[in-house]
Amino acid sequence: MYHPDIIPNLPLPFSSTGAAVYPVIGPEFCAPYTVYITLVRHVVSLSDTYFDVTDDNGNLVFNVKSNVVSLHDRIVIKDPPENAIITLRRKTMTLRDRWQCFRGDSMKEKDLIFNVRRTFFVQHVAKLDMFLANNSAERVCDYKVKGSFLERSATIYVGETDIIVATMKKHHTAGSILIGKDHFTISVSSNFDYCFAVAIIMILYELNRDD
Repeated sequence: MYHPDIIPNLPLPFSSTGAAVYPVIGPEFCAPYTVYITLVRHVVSLSDTYFDVTDDNGNLVFNVKSNVVSLHDRIVIKDPPENAIITLRRKTMTLRDRWQCFRGDSMKEKDLIFNVRRTFFVQHVAKLDMFLANNSAERVCDYKVKGSFLERSATIYVGETDIIVATMKKHHTAGSILIGKDHFTISVSSNFDYCFAVAIIMILYELNRDD
């Protein structure tokens, strides 16, 4: 099994302010060990793409299925029974590329979990800053990601520190070339929210695809 390098068994990460970082989406998406999840992109047609997200044993964990036209506006990450866990929505009428994450299929402010702001983009390499809902001042980000979905390479850090909590790398297989599938793996450190990691990678995908 392909496993990208990541520091295993990290303690619960701390924010740049020194406060402990609790599960972003939910404690059910945190494990006391390093989690390896694979995203498989299925291209059905020019206008229809969906992702299957599986664990290290090949079990379906999440799915993201949407027409690319609607994907411009929002992304819904669902559990295997097709219940919406979170909804990611592009925030319109802003000077910078911004996304918001809500619980379930809600779009209400009371269900806001975090905001994402793109602060850098050169040659498909992006830097995103993530702010939890209670960090309304947005002076210091709670998390950041640097990478390129085009290159299938990205790293998620805690705030403005060098603490790595998740990485993404491309996974080449003969099948992925022959049947039009695109595999890549996310390594998520212990005690970190792997649903949140998938959400950030999906936003990176949308931003890279647009540009």
